[in-house]
Amino acid sequence: MNGAARELKRGLSARHIRFIALGSAIGTGLFYGSAAAIQKAGPSVLLAYLIGGAIIYLVLRALGELSVRRPVAGSFGDFATEHIGPLAGFLTGWTFIFEMIVVCLADVTAFGVYMGFWFPEVPRWVWVLAIVFVIGAVNLFSVKVFGELEFWFTLVKVAAIVAMIAGGAAILIWGFGVHDTDSGLSNLWVDGGFMPNGVGGFLASFAVVMFAFGGSEIIGITAGEAEDPSRTIPQAVNTVPVRILLFYVCSLLVIMAIIPWNQITSDRSPFVQIFSALGVGPAATVLNVVVITAALSAINSDVFGAGRMMYGLALRGQAPTILTRVSRNGVPWFTVAIMVVALLIAVVLNAVIPESVFLIIASIATFATIFVWAMILLSQYRSRRAMTEQEQRDLAFGVPFWPYGQLLAISFLGVVALLVAWDADTRVAFAVGAGWLLVLTAAYYAFVVRGRAVDGAQ
Repeated sequence: MNGAARELKRGLSARHIRFIALGSAIGTGLFYGSAAAIQKAGPSVLLAYLIGGAIIYLVLRALGELSVRRPVAGSFGDFATEHIGPLAGFLTGWTFIFEMIVVCLADVTAFGVYMGFWFPEVPRWVWVLAIVFVIGAVNLFSVKVFGELEFWFTLVKVAAIVAMIAGGAAILIWGFGVHDTDSGLSNLWVDGGFMPNGVGGFLASFAVVMFAFGGSEIIGITAGEAEDPSRTIPQAVNTVPVRILLFYVCSLLVIMAIIPWNQITSDRSPFVQIFSALGVGPAATVLNVVVITAALSAINSDVFGAGRMMYGLALRGQAPTILTRVSRNGVPWFTVAIMVVALLIAVVLNAVIPESVFLIIASIATFATIFVWAMILLSQYRSRRAMTEQEQRDLAFGVPFWPYGQLLAISFLGVVALLVAWDADTRVAFAVGAGWLLVLTAAYYAFVVRGRAVDGAQ
């Protein structure tokens, strides 16, 4: 490995960017986390996903405006530094890394759960340990290899969801494969109504719903290695509304129409449960392969995104210089090693608290996600306010609904943060998140500011 190399290679084509963007919204949050959201909100979770989807679209449009104007490896970490201040950039960059690590913990946990479908006697932590090292090795290849893997992983996921929606519609219309299961759209309101757990349950579901969209901001990270970011970033961002409607709302509507919401459990993916409940064994097995592919895709993206953000922070002097070292393939190899070590935490968690680990991890990830998204929105808001009228007219990919959409999205994220703190099941996430920001602030003044002062004195 060439320790002196510091430049990333632009190897992500338009096809890669589109599928990375597509795959980032189709992961563990949909295939596994949706069960926890359904248990909290019942059928009204469909409305929660629509609202959450609208907010992430506004966030990604803000990120798109910034990324097209200045595509850099550090992405929104750089933008927060430039438009809000160095401390904001430091907090944003490291909180995104924290988010990716925590989301990755959830993803590898889900992978262990999926493998339990075939090998229930094997401890979950064994599968978690194996996949951590496999994904670590994959991320040492060139970024083009990463892009190709994401392309094929996402293709499998999309094909499976489309097939599941089509198959579910056939079951609902013609009753194909039904085995003693009450199916129909009436399942969306007969068992306690559309909002069976009340407004409280509906609001509580946002802790998991927003987790599902976490990681979508990786679109901005790819700009630093995209061959033509001015064209590919807008294309990727503008597909978000269709993705939300098709992959989240349509698929979960079909699932809850076939299986009553209160029969959906967290021990397996709802996508696998739907065919198991109907007695379609082979289809359940095939879908388990698909959800495993989704988990692999998500873990792969998490490691990529965190590594590139560490690299960007190191270039700005907000992380150790060793993180700028890249291999002959143009990969920041030391950041991959750090991610592998961090993910070994998942092995311990799955060995000690396998039953409750997912909801706790998802809630902590939601707090980190909310903070990063808020910083993206604030960076874009400050950036636009500092522009002349001519600069605003010249924007190649400006945000819609300016400035009211951005202010609405920021307010909504604040409400979700309060909901995470209010719900007893997720309160620990707020405490962990607040503690993390305090530790980061102390670290910034102790190491970054003090280090610069020492360097200046010398």
